Amino acid sequence: MRNSSLCYIERENSYLMLHRVKKENDVNRDKWIGVGGGFEEGESRYACVKRAAYEETGLTLLKPVYRGLVTFVYGGGEGEECITEQMHLFSCKDFCGELRPDCDEGVLEWVERSRLFDLELWEGDRLFLRMLDRDAPFFSLKLVYSKDDALKEAFLDGEALDVK
Repeated sequence: MRNSSLCYIERENSYLMLHRVKKENDVNRDKWIGVGGGFEEGESRYACVKRAAYEETGLTLLKPVYRGLVTFVYGGGEGEECITEQMHLFSCKDFCGELRPDCDEGVLEWVERSRLFDLELWEGDRLFLRMLDRDAPFFSLKLVYSKDDALKEAFLDGEALDVK
């Protein structure tokens, strides 16, 4: 199972969003997401989110807040490979540094919260972004996607959600 981190950096009433447009064969191609990346060997979730955010943005996270654990399950239908990833979700209002003008992954942009859901987002991201917006307590979210990227099932703290 792969482990990754994702952080939504906050400034005023905006999140720093990454529009993933630079890499071919990117599972997140054309989507808007927060910043983060996969764990390196022996790395803690806090070390991972700080390192990945700095690498992508040039910003140093001073006090990231651990908001939730999101388990992604991709595929797994008849004859399909099943891929599972645990993403450690953070938000951070306390940071320093200069925003890097260029990112290898895509284009960075401060997006007002009121415009967030107008962006091309994963359906499951819409669920946890609403929870961040409501300042929900720590949560566990499981998102099951089909091979064609459709959200099939979602479970919040073990309880099924209606994804229709």
